[in-house]
Amino acid sequence: MNDQPFFASLIESYFIALGVVIGGSIIGGLAAFLTGKPPLTEVIRISNIIRIWAIIAAIGGTFDTVYSFEKGFLDGQTKDLFKQFLLILSALGGAQTAAMLINWLTQEQISP
Repeated sequence: MNDQPFFASLIESYFIALGVVIGGSIIGGLAAFLTGKPPLTEVIRISNIIRIWAIIAAIGGTFDTVYSFEKGFLDGQTKDLFKQFLLILSALGGAQTAAMLINWLTQEQISP
């Protein structure tokens, strides 16, 4: 784990995922505008695609998480396992919040 307090990393994880989805979608929408595609449709499409990458970026990559899960299961350190689960849940919440904000701003329906 990192050296900062857990609550700070929980909030950081949320806002990193939020920023990655919003920033990536807006820049992708700008690229769609420059290439002649409908920008709002591309923004909503990109926000759906980039969500998983935002979660991975927010938790700091997958290897630390896998190592913490391994420690939690094999060494019996359930505290680390629970912390990683909360970090992933926080990143999921940030990505979902960003997708809902983009949906609200673009007034498009999110289709699966």
